[in-house]
Amino acid sequence: MNETNHLFLSGSISKALLKLAVPIILINILQSAYQLTDAFWVGRLGAAQVAAVSVSMPVTFLVIAIGSGLAMAGAILSAQYMGAGQQDKVNHVAAQTVLMVTVTAIFLGVIGYLLSPYFLHLLGVEDAVYNDALKFMHVSFVGVVFVFIYAMFQALMRGIGQTKVPLIIVSVTVLLNFVLDPLFIFGYGSFTGLGVMGAALATLVTQSLAAIAGIVIFMRGRHGIKLKLSSFIPDYSYIKQAFYLGAPGSVELSARAFGLIIMSFLVASFGTQTIASYGVGSNILQMVMIPAMGLSMAVSTLVGQNMGAGNPQRAEQITKLAVLWGLCGLSFIGAIAFIFAPYLVAFFIPDDQGVIAKGAQFIRVMCLTWGGIGVQLCVVAAFRASGNMLNAMLLALFSQCVVQFPVAYILSKHTHLGDHGIWYSFAVTNVIVASLSYLWFCRGRWQQTKLTKDDKDIAKVSQEAFIEEGAH
Repeated sequence: MNETNHLFLSGSISKALLKLAVPIILINILQSAYQLTDAFWVGRLGAAQVAAVSVSMPVTFLVIAIGSGLAMAGAILSAQYMGAGQQDKVNHVAAQTVLMVTVTAIFLGVIGYLLSPYFLHLLGVEDAVYNDALKFMHVSFVGVVFVFIYAMFQALMRGIGQTKVPLIIVSVTVLLNFVLDPLFIFGYGSFTGLGVMGAALATLVTQSLAAIAGIVIFMRGRHGIKLKLSSFIPDYSYIKQAFYLGAPGSVELSARAFGLIIMSFLVASFGTQTIASYGVGSNILQMVMIPAMGLSMAVSTLVGQNMGAGNPQRAEQITKLAVLWGLCGLSFIGAIAFIFAPYLVAFFIPDDQGVIAKGAQFIRVMCLTWGGIGVQLCVVAAFRASGNMLNAMLLALFSQCVVQFPVAYILSKHTHLGDHGIWYSFAVTNVIVASLSYLWFCRGRWQQTKLTKDDKDIAKVSQEAFIEEGAH
C-alpha cells in the first residue's frame, strides 16, 4: 500500500478529504471559468443574449445527464477496485467506460442537435432570444462527445485518487478559452464576431483538446490507468453491470436537468428580464457550489475506496465529517453573498438596473439556505460511491418533482409573490431535501452494498442491490 492509499484507507480523515478536495475544488473553479468567461462576455451583448444562454443550458445538460450514468458507474467501480487492490479490474473498467461513453455521446449529440428547435419551441422563448439560443444549442450538441469523454476521464482519475493531471489540463484549456471567447464573440480585425454562438464554439475547441489529452494519457498509462486497444473489445457482462449500476444515476441527473427545464418554462412565462435574472443567479449559485462539489467528489473517492476495502464504518465517518464541513462552509458563503448580492449580479450585467435588482433579490432569498446544498451533495456522493445509486435517484426525483417545481408554481402563479415565488422555492427545497437526505443516510442501509465481487457475480450483485433498494 503506497502512502496515498494508506492515507485514504487508514490515515487522518481530515487530511484525506483536504488532499482530494483542494485539487478538485481548484479544478472546479477553473472549469467554472468556462461559464464565467462566457457569462461575462455574453453579458456585454445584452439581456436577450444572456437569456439565450440561460434557456439553452438546461436542455444541453439534460442530454448530457442521460448518458452520464455509465461514466458514473465506471468511476464508482474504479474507486472500489482501487480500494480492493485490483489494478487489472481498474484498467478494464476504464476501457469499457471509455467505449460506452463515446458511443452514447455520439448518439445523444446527434439527437440533441436535431431536436434543438423543438426544445426551444416547447420552452416558448421569445423571438428576440430564439435565434441565438438555437445557435448556442447546435454548437453545444456538436461538442457533447468531447464533454462526455473529458468528464469521464476526470471521473475515472478521481476514482483512483489522481487529481494533479486533470488540474493541469483544465488550467491550460481555461486559459485558452479566456483568449478565444472574446475573439469568437466579438471578432478581431477583419474577422467578424459570432456573438453568442462564438461562446459555445470557444468551449467546443477547448473541450475537444482536453478530451484528446485525456485519451492520450490513458493510452500511455503513466498515471494509474493504462488502456490497450484490445481492452476496447465489448465486455457484455460489464455492460450489463454498468447498466444496473448506472441507470439510476442517469435518471437522477436527468431528473435534475429536467427539473431545470421545467423551471425554465416557468421563468420564461415572466419575460426576458426574469430569465436574465434567473440566469445570472444560477451562474452565481454554480460558483458557490464549487467548494461543496469538490468536497462531495472527495467523499465519493474516499467512500468508494473504503467500501472496496471492506471498511464501511470509515466511509460513514468520512461522510459525516464532510457533511459538517459542507453545512458550515456554504452557510458562511451564503452570509457573504447576502451582503454583496447586487455587486455580484452587476459583475455579469453591469448596465441593466432592473436585472441587477431582481437578480439580487433571487440571491438574497436563497443564499442563507446554501448550507443545505452542502449536506445534500455529500450524502448523495456517499450513496453513489457505495453503489446505492437508487437512493440518489429517489432524492433527485423528490427534490425536483415533489418539492421545488410545485412550490415554485404555487408561489409564483397563485400568490402575490409573482416571480419571487420561484426564488423562494430554492430556499424551501434546500432545507427539506437536506434534512431528508441526512436522515436517510443515518439509517445505514447503504453500507450493506458490495460491488467488488468475482466477475461472474458482479451483474447479479448490482441487479439485486437495485431491486432491494427499490423495495424499501
